[in-house]
Amino acid sequence: MAESMFEVTLCWSLGPRHVQELKLRVPDGSTVQAALDLGIAQWLEFNPAADPVSLSSLKFQQPGIWGHKVPWTTIVQSDDRIELYRPLKVDPKVARRQRFKRQGKGRTGLFAKRKSGSAAGY
Repeated sequence: MAESMFEVTLCWSLGPRHVQELKLRVPDGSTVQAALDLGIAQWLEFNPAADPVSLSSLKFQQPGIWGHKVPWTTIVQSDDRIELYRPLKVDPKVARRQRFKRQGKGRTGLFAKRKSGSAAGY
């Protein structure tokens, strides 16, 4: 008896603004880990110039399905989008504070539109 197969999408990024996406046909009952292993094998088959060492680093990233973090043992379903999240290098709150400091308070948020002669924020 043939095993039923369905399609999922595997997405990952090894660097900023370089997203890779791969459609996979996986057997029923596959886990996120099994889909990643199959995806790496297929990617290396179609792209012989790809670096297998950098692709093996994908196993250390946090997996998710449609934007929700999941464990590696989660069973995937038809049309799932499996995403691998890189760790953040900068805390988003710190980055926002630095951006605000660099842009100045005169052009952003509450301070953008003010009456002439009034204090900042009014």
